[in-house]
Amino acid sequence: MEVISKYFSELSETQINQFSKLEELYKEWNAQINVISRKDIDELYVRHVLHSLGIAKVQPFKPNSSILDVGTGGGFPGIPLAILFPETNFYLVDSIGKKIKVVKEVSNALGLKNVKAEHVRAENVKGEFDFIVSRAVTNMNDFVKWTRTKISKKKKHELKNGILYLKGGDLTEELVNFPKAIQYNLTTYFEEDFFETKKVVHIPLKKK
Repeated sequence: MEVISKYFSELSETQINQFSKLEELYKEWNAQINVISRKDIDELYVRHVLHSLGIAKVQPFKPNSSILDVGTGGGFPGIPLAILFPETNFYLVDSIGKKIKVVKEVSNALGLKNVKAEHVRAENVKGEFDFIVSRAVTNMNDFVKWTRTKISKKKKHELKNGILYLKGGDLTEELVNFPKAIQYNLTTYFEEDFFETKKVVHIPLKKK
């Protein structure tokens, strides 16, 4: 938990409590439904929570904006972001029902009123969103194909509406069809070795 406070010093008491509960909740649920690899569960705060919050360093979300988390798995990046931005609406989806069960249980245990979780494929999601967030769910061509019709036209943030995608490694080839993509290195914000190759990719999208 200290690693979260180190980079996000303005947390309320409620937020500190919510972040603090994550380890116990995920260890408990992971024992029943394996949503996080065994080696990663011990590094939960760096590899999952702080990694998710890398998006917040690139673009803080405004109140009443809507964020779609595609392929959320056990709730990343959506749940840490929902704790950090309690006045922003988060819709977390995954095609695997048991993972969404974990997301719902964790959200309820934390008292998150700004999270809706649903077992649904990305392409079947209804609604429009300011940003679509995700953590390396698939290649970018497919991801954009699934999500580009779900972007809201009205811009509320500094960055243009679109995708904020957590991914690592050399993305040159993967982003060749997206000349407007910007890569933000997470080493700019976090000093832990884990973030050495990790990035947030922003792809502005206009609804077609």
